[in-house]
Amino acid sequence: MDNTRKRNLTFFTIGLIFMLSGIEYAVILPTIWRYLQILEAPPYFLGLGLSAFSLTGLLTGPLFGFWSDRSKTTKSIILFSNLFEIAGNFMYFIGYSKWLLLCSRLVAGIGAGAGSSIFGFLTRSTLPEERAGIFAAVMACRQAGLLIGPAFNLFLRLCDFKLGPFVVNKYTSPGIFMCLLWLLLQFVVLVLYWDVPPIKSEEEGLRMEMKQEEDEEEEAPLIRGDEQLAHTYRAVNSDQLEDSSSSSSETPSLHGAANPFKNFSASREFLREEVVVVLTAQFITLFNQTALETMVTPLTQRYFSFGELGNSLMYSLCGVEVILGFFFVRWLSGKVADRAVLAGGLVICCSACVWCLLFLCNPRGANSPLSAFIIGVFLQLLGLPFVAVSQVSLFSKVTAEKTQGFSQGIRRSVGGLATILGPLWAGGLINNLYIMLGMMLALLVMVTVSRTTSLDALQSVERCLFWKQKDL
Repeated sequence: MDNTRKRNLTFFTIGLIFMLSGIEYAVILPTIWRYLQILEAPPYFLGLGLSAFSLTGLLTGPLFGFWSDRSKTTKSIILFSNLFEIAGNFMYFIGYSKWLLLCSRLVAGIGAGAGSSIFGFLTRSTLPEERAGIFAAVMACRQAGLLIGPAFNLFLRLCDFKLGPFVVNKYTSPGIFMCLLWLLLQFVVLVLYWDVPPIKSEEEGLRMEMKQEEDEEEEAPLIRGDEQLAHTYRAVNSDQLEDSSSSSSETPSLHGAANPFKNFSASREFLREEVVVVLTAQFITLFNQTALETMVTPLTQRYFSFGELGNSLMYSLCGVEVILGFFFVRWLSGKVADRAVLAGGLVICCSACVWCLLFLCNPRGANSPLSAFIIGVFLQLLGLPFVAVSQVSLFSKVTAEKTQGFSQGIRRSVGGLATILGPLWAGGLINNLYIMLGMMLALLVMVTVSRTTSLDALQSVERCLFWKQKDL
């Protein structure tokens, strides 16, 4: 089997991994509150249970990323991390006490930390110009899982039997169902996943040597300028000259794989202007998204008397919009720069917050409150794929390739922190929408202005990548 086919099957497997993560969220979320009530858990356990998954994913993401950077492999990491998903969901199925249920989400969250290794692998295995499209497709797979998940609940809620000493009902069945799915995924990873080399690694070394021999005098000034830019901004190709120059012999490449953190400085890597802006966009986007998710259900119940059916239909339509949005961004990323996609997404998100402030804080005063609500939700979801895809793609370009797994772990940890704080912020301000939405708008305006002031830095990064690709 050639590397191209292996690469495509590997990307397909990665899509399945993200789809399962979406399905897990969709089948557990609707029943966990009632499950906790049966186990006589106090109300605050709902927040603890939902945040526990994000907490352990936040902590383990950089660790899995560090592991993948040192080993240059991800298959073994995925197989290992899936064991925690299997164990965590089986604990959720057992569910003898509220504490075991809480621990089950903590254990399952450890498995989610492997996402940093996967994003690091995708960065090393894709060209800069195609990376945003690949990221968009992967994120769309998770949204597809969120859309498909409720369909599984249609038959899971009908479960009512015993499996040995364990009771299988509509509350415990999501646990054993996801346990089996993650177990099946283990076999899929074993068969269809390969740690394929980066797309250019087989030819890049030879091409660079030929280029240096044939055009050394003519191209030297251009190469030096690009190297200086790459060193300054630590873009994804910043280490490729080192890798390619050492690819003519076997031992130097082994040294690069064994110690990618040589001369690594966290402050120099993550405290630069363009990196801080991208991480801030990541945090604010997820903070606002999870805050709005927390707000929507109480709002529809209060003003529109939506029941379970109405909310399910609403979430399904939202899922369709987000999936279409990701595929639109996948197409758009091939036409315009990532920084332009990010700017467009931030403008849309700001417009959504302004609309919600004007028409949703007091929907009874609007001429058509339901229409105002639909437009607000539509605008918010419309901007999400733009910001989500562009910030991941930009982050992969403004951080070093050799430590990409660790860097992606830091990025996902920032996102995990946002998914913990967002519901807490919204949950305490359900009755004070002006304060809640006003703060969210202020954060969006801040990151939009920061993105504008950092435009030169982001342009330099993408220009550096362009010249390096052209030179190769």
